[in-house]
Amino acid sequence: MQETVICVAGPTGCGKTALGVALAQRFNGEVVSADSMQIYRGMSIGSAAPTPDEMRGVPHHMIAVADPRETWSVARYVENAVPVIDDILSRGKRPFLVGGTGLWMEAVFRRGGFAPGQSGGAVRRELEAAFARDGIEPLLEELRAVDPDAAGRLHPSDTKRVLRALEVYRETGKTISEHNALTKTLPPRYRAIWLGLRYRDRADMRDALDRRVDAMMSAGLLDEARTLAENVPRGATALQAIGYKELLPALDGEKPLAECVEEVKLRTRQYAKRQLTWFRRNPEMYWLERGPDVDFSGVLQIATEYLTRCGVC
Repeated sequence: MQETVICVAGPTGCGKTALGVALAQRFNGEVVSADSMQIYRGMSIGSAAPTPDEMRGVPHHMIAVADPRETWSVARYVENAVPVIDDILSRGKRPFLVGGTGLWMEAVFRRGGFAPGQSGGAVRRELEAAFARDGIEPLLEELRAVDPDAAGRLHPSDTKRVLRALEVYRETGKTISEHNALTKTLPPRYRAIWLGLRYRDRADMRDALDRRVDAMMSAGLLDEARTLAENVPRGATALQAIGYKELLPALDGEKPLAECVEEVKLRTRQYAKRQLTWFRRNPEMYWLERGPDVDFSGVLQIATEYLTRCGVC
């Protein structure tokens, strides 16, 4: 029988951390973060990493495990997160995968790994040079010839995935579509129970996100962004995170701070909408809706009853 991992997913700022901790306390669990920015050190304010008080004694994993100069792919996250989950299970505890990076969460359950090929190696550099020289269209033509399924699925502006698909084919002789088709036939690594948390009213979510940004600024987000910018190359993935990238013009004296803060709020709201769109595709998601109040004990009770019905004890 497959081991069970409980996923607490949803858009940024909806209360996933509090719900995950409360459920972990009730079901003898530990939290594994699935947030593509919480993995980096020195970004606790902007990534809304849980504080010790918010953790309430529940062990948390995969937070502040990477240098912000590094770039973490979904494959690298899975490579590091799966042993953590296996260790939690081996100790008779329940893993709670909590976060808003849907691609990373779903990848934890997928067997077969990722398409082979040395991502970022010599072939990738050749492809990047070709893109810089000739644009994306010749590369898309090459992809259409060898992997029409992938070419039809990918948007021309999705340069990263176009290059990755060609990289896989050039290095292995097999298409990324072939690999993905094989992966889908394999059973998942764990049994997943999906809980989705969202605001009942979009206006409540928008207001909560704006207040959250204001609270981050009061907590020292500008100083955190300044320290990061002074120690990390401007092209690093960490500096592309919402809440940091938008503040760079203020730090460089190019824009007023108030204008940059409004940009952070806008990008945060847009990101939350994209997250909701992603998670709505999951037919296994059991949605929990909350109101604007801080105390959502009713949601916790509904989640507890659902997990109990699913056989979690």
